[in-house]
Parts: sequence; C-alpha cells; structure tokens
Amino acid sequence: MAEKEQQEEEHFDVLTKTGHKAGFTKPRSAVHRDGDYHRAVHVWIYAESTQELLLQRRADCKDSWPGLWDISSAGHISAGDSSLITASVTNGGTFINNEYCDVYLVTTLEPIPLEAFTLQESEVSAVKYISFEEYRSMLANKDPQYVPYDIDGQYGQLFNIILRRYKGNVEERSLDLQKKLSRYAPVSLNPELMGLTDADKGALKYIIKAAMIMNDIFYLQIWYSNPSLRDWLSKNAEVSSLDNLKWRYYCINKSPWSCIDENESFLSTADSAIKLLPEVTTPVTGWKGLQYRSAFPVEKAPSANFYPPDMDKMEFELWKDSLTVDQRQEATGFFSVIKRHCELDLDSSKCSNATINSTLPYDLYVVPYSQEYKKFLAKAAEFLRKAGDMTSTPSLKRLLHGKADAFLTNDYYESDIAWMELDSKLDITIGPYETYEDAIFGYKATFEAFIGIRDDEATAQLKLFGDYLQVLEKNLPLDDVYKSEDVIAAPIRVVQLLYNAGDVKGPQTVAFNLPNDERIVKDRGTSMVILKNVSEAKFKLILRPIADVCITKEQQNYVDFNSFFTHTICHECCHGIGPHSITLPSGKKSTVRLELQELHSALEEAKADIVGLWAVKYLIDKDVLPNTSIRSMYVSFLAGCFRSVRFGLEEAHGKGQALQFNWLFEKGAIVLHEGDTFSVDFDKVEGAVESLSRKILTIQAMGDKDAANELLQKYCDMTQPLKIALQKLEIVQVPVDIAPTFPIADQVLQTSPER
Repeated sequence: MAEKEQQEEEHFDVLTKTGHKAGFTKPRSAVHRDGDYHRAVHVWIYAESTQELLLQRRADCKDSWPGLWDISSAGHISAGDSSLITASVTNGGTFINNEYCDVYLVTTLEPIPLEAFTLQESEVSAVKYISFEEYRSMLANKDPQYVPYDIDGQYGQLFNIILRRYKGNVEERSLDLQKKLSRYAPVSLNPELMGLTDADKGALKYIIKAAMIMNDIFYLQIWYSNPSLRDWLSKNAEVSSLDNLKWRYYCINKSPWSCIDENESFLSTADSAIKLLPEVTTPVTGWKGLQYRSAFPVEKAPSANFYPPDMDKMEFELWKDSLTVDQRQEATGFFSVIKRHCELDLDSSKCSNATINSTLPYDLYVVPYSQEYKKFLAKAAEFLRKAGDMTSTPSLKRLLHGKADAFLTNDYYESDIAWMELDSKLDITIGPYETYEDAIFGYKATFEAFIGIRDDEATAQLKLFGDYLQVLEKNLPLDDVYKSEDVIAAPIRVVQLLYNAGDVKGPQTVAFNLPNDERIVKDRGTSMVILKNVSEAKFKLILRPIADVCITKEQQNYVDFNSFFTHTICHECCHGIGPHSITLPSGKKSTVRLELQELHSALEEAKADIVGLWAVKYLIDKDVLPNTSIRSMYVSFLAGCFRSVRFGLEEAHGKGQALQFNWLFEKGAIVLHEGDTFSVDFDKVEGAVESLSRKILTIQAMGDKDAANELLQKYCDMTQPLKIALQKLEIVQVPVDIAPTFPIADQVLQTSPER
C-alpha cells in the first residue's frame, strides 16, 4: 500500500489567473495538459564575497531543457505544501508558461564548496558558480547553453535587487539616513512623579520592565527575522558612523521599512544579520559551514508575521469557511496567528510533515498569542504580578493582575474592563490592541504599552466630552436605523507620557481610544487616553511651523493649541460612536472590522477625524463649547491635514487624512491661493464635513467593502495641492514627527531597588 501511494502522481494546487488558490487540486500531468496556473519555487544562491550565483546543469534525461545551465534550484509546489517547504527540499524541476513562481534569493557570505553538494543524478549533472553580471549577459544574449529567462520582465528584478544592495557608497547612504533622521524632532518627555505614592513608585520599575517586553514581541510580529536584524544592528552600531545611523533610524521604525516613506526599505540584505548553519551540507575539511544573511523582503509583507507569507486571501477564506463558528472567531480574532501544518518542523530543517499533512483538506491552523509568544508573555506577566502586589491603588492592582492573567490565558476581556475602570495617578495601557500592521485583513492586534502620570486637572475639564457621546450618537449625520440607543459615556484620562513601547514606531500617537474588541465596545463602550505632553510637543515643533508655511496669513492666527487638542479629544470620542456591531442587508450579524477587513483602519481613522470635526461644530451650536472656537477648529484641522498626510499613504492616519483633504478641496471648503497657501472657506466647510461624515458612516453601517474601496481609491491620492504643500514643508525642513526619549523611565530603572 505504501509503495502504491509513493507512485501516485503528484497533485498541484490550481490557481486563478491572478495567482490565488482556486480551492481544488489536479494531477501534475493534467495541470500541464490543461495549461492550468500553478505555483513553483525558484531559489537563487548568491555568494556575497565573490558576487557569484550558483548554477546547476540540468540532467540530460530531463524532459525540459536537458543539459542546460539553470538557476540554483527550482521545483513545483505540491498540493498542500507552502513555498518555504518546497524551497527547503527541491533540487530540480521544470519551468512552464503558466506558473506563478515564488523566488527566494539566498545570500551566503562565501561560495559553498562544490564538494559540499550531493547531486541527484536524475535531476542535476553539475553545479558551478558564475558572476551574476556574466550570467545576466548570457541570458540577455540568449546563450544556448543556458535555460532562457526574460530578464527584461519580472525575473530581471532579481539582478536589480543585487545591484541595488551594493551600489550606494558610504557617503551617499550616510547623507540619506541623516536626512531621514532629521524629519524626526528629538523630544525629551519628563513628567513629574511627585503625585505617586511610594508603593506606586516601587511598582513602576516592574511595569516599565513589562512594557519593554512589548518591544520584543512587536519586533517579532512585524517579521520573523526582525529580532535578529535588531540585535545585529545594535551590536554593530559603533563600528562606523554609517552603522550608527542605520541603528538610530531602525530604532525609530522598529523594522527595515521607513514608516513615512510608504514603507520603503532603507536597509538591504547586505545590512542584515549573519547566521551560521554548520550541518546542512556534506562536511568539507577546513570549512566551518554555511554562513548566510538572515534576509527580509524588500517590500514590506502585508501579512507581517501574523500569517504565512505565501498565504493569499482566497486560501484563508476557503479555510475559514470550513471551520465551526467558534473556530472562525478564533481565526479572525485579535489574539492569534495563522500558521501552516507543513511548516511545523521547518525550524529544525525537517520537512517530513509536508508529506504527513498532505491529506489534510487545508494547511492552515490557529496559534493563540499566549502560546506563540509564551516566553515573552510569561516574563511580562511575572513583572506585572510583582507590580500589582506592590501598588497601593486598588484599581491599578486589579489591572496589573488582570493583564498578567490575560497574557497567560489569551482572554483579555476582564483585563480590558479593568483598564477602562482604572482610577490611578499612575496610568498604564499594556497589551495587544491596534491592528494596523495586519495589512491583509486588519484582524490581528500588535502589542504596545503606554505608561503615564494622570493630569487630574485636565482630566476633570474633559469629562463633558465623554458625557455627551449618546447625544452625539443620536444626532450623527446617519440614518436613524443605524444608530445605537445605548452608547455608554466614555471615560477620558489625560496623562503625561513617561514611557511607551511596542507598536509605537514612526509617527507618535497623541491619543488612543480602546479597546477595539467589539464585545466590550457593545457592552461597556470605550475609554480614551490623551497624551498631553506629546500633543504639546507636536503642536510646538510641527503644527505651528506648518501653519506658518501653508496657511494664508489672514488665517494663521486661527491655529492654536486648544483647537488642536480639542479636536484630538473629539477624534478619540468619535471612535466610540457610529457603527461597530452591524446587521448586514442580508440580515447577518457582523462587525465593521470583519466586513471592511484591510480597509477598516484607514476608513475608521477618517471617520474619527471628520466626524470629530462635525462633533465640535455640534457642541458649539449647543453652547457646550465656546462659539469663538469654530473657525480655529477648522483652520487648525487644515494644518493638521498636512501634518498627518506626511506620514504616507500606506499608513492608516495618512491615508484617512488624504481622503478628507481631497474631499473638502473638491467641495470648495479648502482653497488654494497664489503663493501656494491654503485657507478654509467658512461658508462651505460645514456642508462638506457633514456630507463626508454621512458617506463614511453609511459605508460602515452597511459593511459595504466595495463602496469603501471606491471611496478610498478615488480620494486617497497624493493630489497636486497636497504635493504643493508637502514640497514647501520639505524645503523649509519642518519635522514630520517627534522622536521621544524617556529619561525619567531610565532613572527609575537605574535607581529603584529590587524588591
């Protein structure tokens, strides 16, 4: 029976013309006969020191391209296999027209000794190294000894990637990184600790230590090799001035991709960590083993490290449809990652599971965060429990113990309720919350931490905003059928930030409205935290200079901190109103997040912004806010558009801001003048704000992803007016954002005694 199974013809996953899994398999011969699209994997092995590629000569018995020199390794992907598994076991194969190829560029420091290879005679007759420039020339000249590839098409990108790695000289790269760093204004945040009890001061050290672990988890959530890249850059930061610049800019972005440059990579594999695999080939005397670069993709993967990098949406949806209701909730929930059965043994270089699991209908499975990040979360839980034992504040004790439990059980409901009910001078937010990094579906939450000192006076002044949420909900520019009757007043806490960690890369947040868990939003509403010292720094260093450059002189005086701060508050309030849990036209119960998927974050940020502006006007009309502030609100908002859109259109806030600016500009509410300055048309802005608010809220209420995509595609564009403003800001070098440091937190870690 076993022999019969081994002789059965290999099956391939059939793909659509767009490269997505069609949901069924066919025998290899049938796929080739029918011209079905299917997947293959190609591996290039490149030696960095000699700038050579490893080639194989195909065996004379091969049915395609016999006896010709080919890339290092190639093969088809069997049904149920991932490309990573195939790449780790293949050493030969065929190339046909209707293939989608996953191409891996493996970079070794030195050429692998040829005697280290064991050749499979039925596939490969010889191997050799050749200069990658010479190989490119052979392909360009269609040398008959080499398997032909179109180097003018997508395949030529591999040569270009290699060229780009090494062409920039040290001076050019240093100047480029210095320019990138200059876009972040350094700011030292130094809140006073005098209001804390001695017990809370003692607990603070352990809370900071727990928060620092959120960094470790977040680095891993971005990309699986990101932690090794971090360690390598840190280790070599003092080797040269260029290495120091790499490390400093990496620390801002927490990855090799620049947040405010559309996630363009500012590092290459040539900058990445070197690792040693001593036992993966035949031993060779005098050779210590395979040293390679731990690489990352040039383009940031939309999957981050939440899903297999080769998984597409259709594969996920087909798998999800096969699950029970509870399993679907876990698969689409905030607190899990998705993995492949066939890659269970990949870390130990064993691929036998690919065969064992080939009979499974789907290759994906769920791993809860408590298991995936167990070694980190166990330590963080230990620190939080120690801090909870020490604090004298009951609600803080409840929060810290609750989060410690949640880290180990993966159940965050009670700990998030405890966070909402926190009444403490020492204000803590820690755990998995935002979903911006999941660019496939927007399902998976990243870990973050904010530690602050509550500003009691400012907090008391803002209570009215939370109290008016139900009134705002009732009067939203949205059909009544979609409105909620039970919006709960949102607690608002104003804090002075002492330390942050985890998902706080690139542009710094000035406020947040949490939790995002729709169950809690429905049952208890949300809570807001406003980071006042961060807001003050951004206004002084960024928004005020933007106004001086981009706003007409007649309206510049309207830009003030109180208006900026008030709109920030209303923005966060408006995350808590409007559609969340919805009923689709079909009658199905769902949520906005699940229906809009990867479009949700950008549209939700746009909603909070524009509805927040509508809310300010409503509260002024009801005499809740002073009437003198409305023009300041509108003009400060306009200056804020230029601030946020500089974050880039790959970022949710930047994308949402572009949508708002372009809509208001189209409606005549924003006017471009001679001299390339802008103003608000006060006669048109109110109607334009209300119409966009209604548009976004209705899309969310109906869970209409097609309409959301149409709106974002039309208006989320770097239009000429935006380009004009951004070019002016570039010329005068107004910072894009701030880069905070936390000396008080450093002092606490250095001086607090161990307990």
